[in-house]
Amino acid sequence: MTATATTSLQAPRRKRRLSAGWALLWLNVLSTFVFLYAPIVVMSIFSFNASRQMQVWMGFTLDWYARMVHDERVRVAAENSLVIALVSTLVSTVIGTLTAMALERTRFRVKRLYEGAMYLPIIVPEIVMAIALLVFFNLSFSWLDRLFGLQLNFGLGTITIAHIAFSFPFVAVVVRARLADFDRTLEQAAQDLGANDWQTFRYVTLPLLMPGIIAGALLAFTLSIDDFVITFFNAGVGSTTLPLEIYGRVRRGITPDVNALSTVMLLASIVLVLGSLAFQRRRAT
Repeated sequence: MTATATTSLQAPRRKRRLSAGWALLWLNVLSTFVFLYAPIVVMSIFSFNASRQMQVWMGFTLDWYARMVHDERVRVAAENSLVIALVSTLVSTVIGTLTAMALERTRFRVKRLYEGAMYLPIIVPEIVMAIALLVFFNLSFSWLDRLFGLQLNFGLGTITIAHIAFSFPFVAVVVRARLADFDRTLEQAAQDLGANDWQTFRYVTLPLLMPGIIAGALLAFTLSIDDFVITFFNAGVGSTTLPLEIYGRVRRGITPDVNALSTVMLLASIVLVLGSLAFQRRRAT
């Protein structure tokens, strides 16, 4: 048998092996997505169930969403979540942007140490961050009470500070990625035309960084409004957020009103994440 004939016989075998490999790969991907997202789809579907029981589908209804809108506890929890998310996002965006510029454009002795410390909230498990913040607040409150007689308690303030502590590194990472592709000659051109440092930053640097800043802000807002573990450990009386409200209701049983509330939070998170990705993609334009 010639070499040409042998090659022609081996080619279909390699093609069959390649096809089988791709089939297994796609099967693995499909199984992963089903495993991850099938429960979310089922939860969203049963949020429209007319029956209060999860086991039986009794028809389509929007009553649970109507009840959620008129529920006083949900309204208060939503207001707390929005206030905390807005304040923490604003502060995290400012701190994260300044941190990114300092790490990207300046050199100082403890730069690597500071950079490593900044990435800790991203790397360490969230439960570790929550306990560390809980211990920090307890020690701080005891010292302030002992030294100045200030009696502080856990509440919206501690949750907001905790959210800022773990959110601003994410903003810094996103803005720093934008700075990596930044053309410094544009700033030099503005200064050659007579602009001072503040004018250069306001009219050149800031507009070019704005897609990254907005993307980081949306990411910080998403992290804040969805967070449960850190919020649970650092919340006080009267500072219930939406994740805590959902947790409290789930402990009494999973019902369509819980599914409706979870679905609304899921949709809000998806919109914010997609918005963040859209602004990050503007780097290439």
